Amino acid sequence: MTVTVRYTCPHCNAVVSLERPPDLADRSVTTVRQPGWEYANPDDPDRESADGIEFLCGEDGPVTDLEGESVEGCGRPFYLNFVRFEQGVELDPDPPTYGGPRFDFDA
Repeated sequence: MTVTVRYTCPHCNAVVSLERPPDLADRSVTTVRQPGWEYANPDDPDRESADGIEFLCGEDGPVTDLEGESVEGCGRPFYLNFVRFEQGVELDPDPPTYGGPRFDFDA
């Protein structure tokens, strides 16, 4: 069983739809890759085992506006980031997507 999930391009607000299993572990949609994360293409059959999905707005399939009318898309990349776990502990993205303070000045 799958469900249709819609993701909005953060650059131009175009909407891409993707069939996914109903047990989603989505964290965020960002304009930049998370360092060290592996991203799959939307048509990759193993995409759920990656750290996220990389979209190219309008180039990975049809996109619509928020009302469902067909649009072209901007062609820029955006990234769906999944929740990641290591030894049962949820990992924060680096840099954090919540915009909190950072103290890793040597990074």
